[in-house]
Amino acid sequence: MERWVSEVNEGWGLTVNTRNQLCDIRSKYQHIEIFETVNLGKLLMLDGIIQLTSYDEFAYHEMMANLPFYACGHTPERALVIGGGDGGVLRELGRHPELKSIDICEIDAEVIKAAREFLSETACGYDDERVAIHVGDGSRFIQEHPGCYDIIIVDSTDPAGPGEPLFGEKFYAGLKRALKPGGAIGTQAESYFLFPDIARRVVKFAKGLFKNAGFAQIHVPTYPTGVIGCCVASDSECVFAPLRSPDEKLQKELRYYTPEIHRGSFMLPGFARELFER
Repeated sequence: MERWVSEVNEGWGLTVNTRNQLCDIRSKYQHIEIFETVNLGKLLMLDGIIQLTSYDEFAYHEMMANLPFYACGHTPERALVIGGGDGGVLRELGRHPELKSIDICEIDAEVIKAAREFLSETACGYDDERVAIHVGDGSRFIQEHPGCYDIIIVDSTDPAGPGEPLFGEKFYAGLKRALKPGGAIGTQAESYFLFPDIARRVVKFAKGLFKNAGFAQIHVPTYPTGVIGCCVASDSECVFAPLRSPDEKLQKELRYYTPEIHRGSFMLPGFARELFER
């Protein structure tokens, strides 16, 4: 039987037509729901917030993985994903043979379990033998691994519940300490339409810690406002214009990321540019 499910946040809503609920779990941390939709494939919601649909998840995951990968000042060998329990960022990182190890620190083991059971198109990222799973608090994990990683990707939920500590200044300072020299971070930075103050705040943190930092916009139709941000930061000179590019084979596999999109994603509309210049 068809059922409409909605995300409602900050006076804004998005509604999706579903035909079947595949998963309904209340873990220690959050409410996990997975639906089969009428037109968009699978839909993952955490605490009523849309995390992905099969229809457009590639846009978000490709950019979250490749923006920091190509912003790194050297060819990355060690990567860390904080959050990202659905496995989509892991899948995209797995396309890079240069990486020797890929750690993921996800606080909620139930998200990983649900993704592996119902979201094979993203959870296939866990099948890579380079992936090591750590269930725990990402903010604590980075404190225990100083100078370990070439790139760190924070694929977090919104700044409430288990995702709240991942939007603070202390956490961003910890990200910097956990990087090798010339390394890069890419963090979920919200929508400049929906949460402008949060987006501005995290970019400000990053600019205070790194030589180069900025907000890259990603177009994802099934996120409210259709735009989500990635805060990309590094002491390298590659943040806004990557010095390396996907080879021909990899570029054919990608549906969203290109070197041109990398550069263009930092070209913001006037009001957003002013927001981050305050």
